[in-house]
Amino acid sequence: MPDYDREGLISAWAFDGAGGARRIGWEEIQRGQPPAGGFHWINLQQLDHRHGRTWLADESQIDPSIVESLTAAETRPRCALFDNGAFLNLRGINLMPYSLPDEMHSVRFWVEPHRIVSVRKRALSAVGDFEDAIQRGRAPRTPGEFVADLSMRLVDRMDTVITALAEQADELEEKVLSATLSNLSPKVSEVRRVAIILRRYIAPQREALNHFSLEDAEWLSPRDRNRLREAADRVTRFAEELDSVRDRAAVIYDQMVERRAEQMNRSMLILAAVTVIFAPLTLITGLMGMNVEGIPGSQDPNGFWAVTVMAAMLGVGLVAWLRMIRWL
Repeated sequence: MPDYDREGLISAWAFDGAGGARRIGWEEIQRGQPPAGGFHWINLQQLDHRHGRTWLADESQIDPSIVESLTAAETRPRCALFDNGAFLNLRGINLMPYSLPDEMHSVRFWVEPHRIVSVRKRALSAVGDFEDAIQRGRAPRTPGEFVADLSMRLVDRMDTVITALAEQADELEEKVLSATLSNLSPKVSEVRRVAIILRRYIAPQREALNHFSLEDAEWLSPRDRNRLREAADRVTRFAEELDSVRDRAAVIYDQMVERRAEQMNRSMLILAAVTVIFAPLTLITGLMGMNVEGIPGSQDPNGFWAVTVMAAMLGVGLVAWLRMIRWL
């Protein structure tokens, strides 16, 4: 066995095939002998350092092309079936503290009849809850049940985030006619951005789950296949819901543009009305205020009030005319 530190291992479990499980260490992993009728689960951290990569490449006896898929930097959800197992790449929404709703982290699986190797880069709440359930005695009995159970947990967390996103879209639709546009615009953009990002990864996950359910293996029971198809159906519904949220956000944005244009038109109409009213008055007062000889009423002590009354009457007449033609 190579002489190096065993870094990169998050956890490892031995399942007895009857609903029980226990934690194991590197020694038992190295022996590669799961309990009779059971299987091992080896959960690895994303292998940016060489230690875990060395174990996968030299000791795991996994095909190099599969090792490359397990350690790829960025991949979309997919499934590939092989003679001796299946590769499955899924994505999950993280509900841990300080996680953003659009953060979808990948978890990759290599599934064999007696061993499951998973690789992930960041912690996922679904995987953490799954391990908590195992510790409480609710362990899967077969690799197929393992994948089906974990897939449903990933889907459940998608449901939480997508439902919240749809509710945000509902609130924005209610506020679009009353809220300040400057406050509403960033929220609409954020909802639309999150919906686009989530759909980019959720849509391929449906095909990955459906493809995995077609695996012709004894460890994948009809019940497991049905649960995988149910998870795929829910993912399909999520993709449709995200399409709806994205379209609704676009409609809300169009309403905001129309409302902003209406406000601008109203402002321009008021400015035009003010111009129509005060332009003649400005002309008259400008003529009467010229400091030259011959201005009518310049010697009359009541001349100022006469001009003021005339300007007021003209102003009232212009306002009445604008109201008649419905400018005001």
